[in-house]
Amino acid sequence: MAEIKEEIMQVLTQMRTEHKAAVDEAIKNGATISGEAKANVEKMNKRIDELELKLQKQAIVLPGSEPGKKTEEQIARTKAFYQYVRYGKAGLEPAERKALVEDASGLIMVPEDLDAEISRALPRINSMRNICDVKSTTRDKKRRRTLSEVTMGWGKLETGALVPESNMVPTEDYIYVEDLTGLAKIGKDELMDTDANLQAELADSFATAKADKEDTAFAVGSGHTVEEPDGIAVDAVLRASLESGCGAGDEATYGISWTTDDTVLINDILKAEYKLPTQYLNGASWLMNRKTELAARVLQAAGTGQYLWQPSLQVGQPNQFDGFPLYNNNDMAYPADTTAATNVVFGNFKRGYLIVDRMGMAIQRLDELYAEAGLVGFMVHFRVGGGLKRYDPFIIIVNDV
Repeated sequence: MAEIKEEIMQVLTQMRTEHKAAVDEAIKNGATISGEAKANVEKMNKRIDELELKLQKQAIVLPGSEPGKKTEEQIARTKAFYQYVRYGKAGLEPAERKALVEDASGLIMVPEDLDAEISRALPRINSMRNICDVKSTTRDKKRRRTLSEVTMGWGKLETGALVPESNMVPTEDYIYVEDLTGLAKIGKDELMDTDANLQAELADSFATAKADKEDTAFAVGSGHTVEEPDGIAVDAVLRASLESGCGAGDEATYGISWTTDDTVLINDILKAEYKLPTQYLNGASWLMNRKTELAARVLQAAGTGQYLWQPSLQVGQPNQFDGFPLYNNNDMAYPADTTAATNVVFGNFKRGYLIVDRMGMAIQRLDELYAEAGLVGFMVHFRVGGGLKRYDPFIIIVNDV
């Protein structure tokens, strides 16, 4: 890379010389530049373009390769980590033990490359991470602030029109980072694999364990008081007015209840869709239990005989209902369940729900617990939280209110 940059500087210097010569010649010949001078300038421009393209190709990171060279400290840390995974602390040399990084509780911090691999895998198996806003933080909570809307009106002030008054009321709350602990069990044979194979095995196991817990918590988590993320389907503000005595089919600010108790009706689903403010439709999606999706899938629009559920035409992409992506979360309640609960959430999750990651993952090797089964357990510790940052991007459908 340094050689290419030096070559560019040499070409630039030569180009400046050629340009000066061309200008001098133009002045000498009465502002006329010869064909030879023009050709030299064009030649230099072409060479600059070629070198810029070469620089761009040098900057491309091939799949599976690392964007930058590791330092000696990073290499030693990664090597020591995989030795720890295979043999535990007892199997490490003093220099390898020194290279390991521990957190305040004595757990081993996972190297950045494995941590990044797990983070990349999560969106593939965690539906909420696919559709929500995800941010990183170095603190144990993330502040969320909102202001009430401004009231405006038409009319000329000089003709006596009144300016609508509105008080912008600020509210402040926090999305807390919670502790998530998971367990992955790996066979002793797999632990003897190469670092690359072992990294893939760990990433798959840890990502799966984390995704299962996260998806449940982001949907139906009970909140910070019980050390869980705030689940969107159980959020008190979204459900408050519906639970204050509304009957079947009645509406509240952020939702409706089924017209017929415990029954999925296409008219109710469409009513929820059209209740969402227009500014949130671009990027909106559905979230519901698979059994709720099945009930909606077999329904036809009144008077048309058409099904509004459409299958995905691309692998890895969600099905759609009335043109909006539909995601499943089987921890959400089904309408026929006997307890009052949210069955459907429709809205713009990117605008309304925030997932907070506190970077860094720690691990503890459990040698004896699963020894009889030929397995080694690994307890992993993450810091992650989630909660609504605003409510108006969502409409819910509930049962048994």
